[in-house]
Amino acid sequence: MTNLMKAIVLEGVADVDDIGLKLVQIPAVRPGWVLIKVKAFGMNHSELILRGEEIKYDYIKKPVIPGIECVGEVVDPSDSGFEIGQKVIAMMGGMGRAFDGSYAQYALLPAHHVFSIKSNLDWSELAAIPETYFTAWGSLFESLNLKQDDTLLIRGASCALGFASVQIAKALGCRVIATTHKEKYIESISDADESIIDNGNLSGSVSGVTKALDLVGPKYLLDTLRAVNKGGIVCQTGILGGMYTLNGFDPIKDIPNGVYLTGFYSNYPSQRIVDDMFSFINEYDIKPIHGPVYKFDDIKDAMRMQESGKAGGKIVVVE
Repeated sequence: MTNLMKAIVLEGVADVDDIGLKLVQIPAVRPGWVLIKVKAFGMNHSELILRGEEIKYDYIKKPVIPGIECVGEVVDPSDSGFEIGQKVIAMMGGMGRAFDGSYAQYALLPAHHVFSIKSNLDWSELAAIPETYFTAWGSLFESLNLKQDDTLLIRGASCALGFASVQIAKALGCRVIATTHKEKYIESISDADESIIDNGNLSGSVSGVTKALDLVGPKYLLDTLRAVNKGGIVCQTGILGGMYTLNGFDPIKDIPNGVYLTGFYSNYPSQRIVDDMFSFINEYDIKPIHGPVYKFDDIKDAMRMQESGKAGGKIVVVE
């Protein structure tokens, strides 16, 4: 192994045309951290936000290698207890912001956000899992306590997180109602039992909903709360609607009697949860859904596709 690697390095706000692979030092291992050979990673909207604006803020390490997740093999476990060659995933915990992330051939990551996995999926399939499927898993089971006999409404389902949520809920045996805001996306959510064009007013037009995963966010949240049965639970996880807060929210008046509101924040994965998630994926033979796959040397093309909004699923980059 040479002491140099290819990586995307950001120093400030930059257009894709101004970004290119650079040769940088492979990070030196230190106690509590694990050096991973990055085999593949999924691209996330948060990374687009990072290079477009967020990198200006003081809490972002600069220069920084972006990327909030990856899959790969352990090269040097340091004192972590991992083994050389062990197959792992890593996500969140400050990746690509507080410290260098996955847009590189190697990544030095804190051991507490690296997780061993058992899977026969190929690297491109695995790369679609970490952040997306963990967020779906946590939203459905930790926050919604999803059960086989539930009717689940997924609002804003025509995105990577929505696709994963439909897969998991259908594998469990739930009835799934999925929504999208444009007719052209209806086919992408056809695996649901019912696919609906969302006009912003679902309350009264859907029935029997016991759990709801709201990926649109504050824009339609009050309507989602009115669309579930009494005793139902709403989990607000996404912000596809472009509104980040709900001004004037009155919990007493805006949450219907007997309806429960929760959320899911994906910054706290654990080995136990990852084990449970992969056991489920393996048991039900779930093949992760993703969009186009690019080679690492072609990452600028992947970034352009991400900015176009035409990927039709999570973009994956492989070594």
